[in-house]
Amino acid sequence: MSWTTGAAKLIPGPWRRAALRMGGLRFGSLSGRIALLYAGLFAIVLGLVVSLAAGGLLRFAEANAARDLAANARVFDEILAARANQMGDQAEVLARDFGFREAVATGDSPTIGSALTSLEARARSDMAFVLTLEGEVLAADKAGIPAPESLWTRLDAGAARGIIASDRGLALAAAAPIETPDLVGWLVIAQSLDRDELDRLVELAPISLEARVIEAGRQPPWLRNAKANAVFEREEAERFLYHISDLAVLQDGIAPRLVLRHALAQSLAAYASLKWGLVALALSGLALVLWLSWKVARSVTEPLQQLDEATRLIGEGREVNLTVETDDEIGRLAQSFNQMVLAIEERERRIVHIGLHDGLTGLPNRKLFTEQLVNTLVRRRSGEQVMVAYVDLDDFKMVNDTLGHPAGDALLRMVADHLREDLPDALIARLGGDEFAILIGGIDDRASLGNIADSLQRSFDRPISINGQHAACGASIGIAMAPTDGEDGTTLMKNADLALYRAKHEGKSTYHFFEPALDEAARQRRQLEIDLRAAIKEGGFALNFQPLYSLAEKRLTGFEALIRWNHPVRGRVSPVEFIPLAEETGLIIPIGEWVLREACHQANSWPTNVSVAVNVSPKQFAATGIAATVLSALSASGLPPHRLELEITESIFIADVDATLATLHSLRNMGVKIALDDFGTGYSSLSYLRSFPFDKVKIDKSFVEDLGTSGNGHAVIRAITTLAAALGMETLAEGVEDIAQFEVLEREGCQNIQGYLFSRPVPADAVAGLLRDGAGYQRQLSA
Repeated sequence: MSWTTGAAKLIPGPWRRAALRMGGLRFGSLSGRIALLYAGLFAIVLGLVVSLAAGGLLRFAEANAARDLAANARVFDEILAARANQMGDQAEVLARDFGFREAVATGDSPTIGSALTSLEARARSDMAFVLTLEGEVLAADKAGIPAPESLWTRLDAGAARGIIASDRGLALAAAAPIETPDLVGWLVIAQSLDRDELDRLVELAPISLEARVIEAGRQPPWLRNAKANAVFEREEAERFLYHISDLAVLQDGIAPRLVLRHALAQSLAAYASLKWGLVALALSGLALVLWLSWKVARSVTEPLQQLDEATRLIGEGREVNLTVETDDEIGRLAQSFNQMVLAIEERERRIVHIGLHDGLTGLPNRKLFTEQLVNTLVRRRSGEQVMVAYVDLDDFKMVNDTLGHPAGDALLRMVADHLREDLPDALIARLGGDEFAILIGGIDDRASLGNIADSLQRSFDRPISINGQHAACGASIGIAMAPTDGEDGTTLMKNADLALYRAKHEGKSTYHFFEPALDEAARQRRQLEIDLRAAIKEGGFALNFQPLYSLAEKRLTGFEALIRWNHPVRGRVSPVEFIPLAEETGLIIPIGEWVLREACHQANSWPTNVSVAVNVSPKQFAATGIAATVLSALSASGLPPHRLELEITESIFIADVDATLATLHSLRNMGVKIALDDFGTGYSSLSYLRSFPFDKVKIDKSFVEDLGTSGNGHAVIRAITTLAAALGMETLAEGVEDIAQFEVLEREGCQNIQGYLFSRPVPADAVAGLLRDGAGYQRQLSA
């Protein structure tokens, strides 16, 4: 059958007949939903538009009313000012009149009363009087005139316009000075601001207003708290806009405000017709869209019914193809459907491959390796062995850090290619990072497993060059054999991992076969980690302190803080045993922070000329915030920075030299001293001495031990002390145990000594005794 548009036909024929039978029902349902969907969406959008428009009209009307009220308030203020100025001008005319001034000067009450009465009539005011410098009031009628003392201060300050309060209420007043020629008083004229007067002024405004002047004592709380010269809305029986103005006064003790009120309903009524017009327009548009949606839906639903049927058949696993007859949207949809069917098959194949292989090397991943291991174990015959080897590349992190991650990726691909070439019959997988797994089945019981392991090791000894640079590619390998080390895949992989762990700790580029003792060692290691975490949480550590003796000052100048762990079951646990585990698990960071804080706390109770040295591990130094941790420890303990010395090893420079130097300089800027520990045991000690001005260089105890067994020991010590002195650095020799070593070090210019010759590490409460006995060391050494 053809689609309604003639766009495509469906093959095979039996499916076409099925589509004919079900077309009517599906057509009506889908077209109705499309029409309702479009109409509903349009109604929502149109409703939002109408709501926004109506809201905009409302806000515009409110804003317009507020602007009108603010403008009218300014006009009202100008009218009051003009009226005050008018009265003031008339008062000034009379105040300058010679006869009036003479009458005031001579106290001619009849003349003054007549002039004031005439002024009231001309100015249409309610009150006129003279206030003399002596506080006397001269008027034709003194009724309602405010107390002279309430007016005198402001008039004397030069005020000429403002509000006064009398028995008749608030009044707008103007004043003019009377001078003969010296000031003898003021002429004050006032007009009542009662409701009738304000209503006459309101009639001049272009919008309907209510105006009142209200004194502070009669103002309700909301009015007293209202901001002046601003329009605000207040809901009462209806919505009103208010504008408040603070009025100038000529009298102390009053604070009148001009209150203008405008009813919003009158302003909003003009916009109601526009809102209803918008609603009518929206309803008309909604009806039109509903009709158009129905028409569009009918042109689309019939072809979609056939496409729906084709999809159902594909889900059943049947082959379906649409015949394209036109090049319109429906025809292109049919063509895309055919392409989709082909793409789905190809994509399924790719998904299966991606899900079972490593994207970088193309090797099988852990999931496929595990599945193939299970199958290999099932197929294993009597007299055959299966080898599972876990491989971890040595120093792969250094390749990433020095040559970059692209170089590291290239190295992994080259290693994968070498393994494919050297072990064509083995299953090689990449487990992640720099870890690989190798599965070799069908190994005869009499075969030499050592030879097979050697061949695996040789695969990683081939030279590799990346971008013209040589990259070291040794590997540590852990091997487990079936059936001796396990008969299931999970056990074999776990045991191979344990063997790998032992191989890595025995040295680089080596392999190790699984032994049952490794499982017990792993269990003990896990238990030690659990106990270590408990000790961190419960405060199970303590600090011992070993003295540092200065040959130059002939006294103990400091102590090195050394951590001790008294296990509740095992007793004293050596740092050699738990520190490497703490480094590996990252627990060294909280342990190091505790050591730093506790060492600073203890050192703060020592004499001010005694310092404390604290070892900082490379992982602790690389963690973010080491400077903040040091600053926090110093602040909490109150220890001055110059009494703290941080001992670091050159391994901190391996990851990022620039970042390491920046951190060292920030610590130095605090005032903290920096010492280079284990000097001479690394590859680049001299270059690091040039990179950073260390305060002290600690000579490794291996050089001190050579003083008694090697003729070159003296020369090595002399070279180190000479170099350090040339660079402005102190030297300290570790591990000094006898007087002969002491004498050689003193003779060769070493400045500080540490070792059992003076004292073993002692608890914190024994430090005070060592400091008291410090003079005894000098006598002992001198003897």
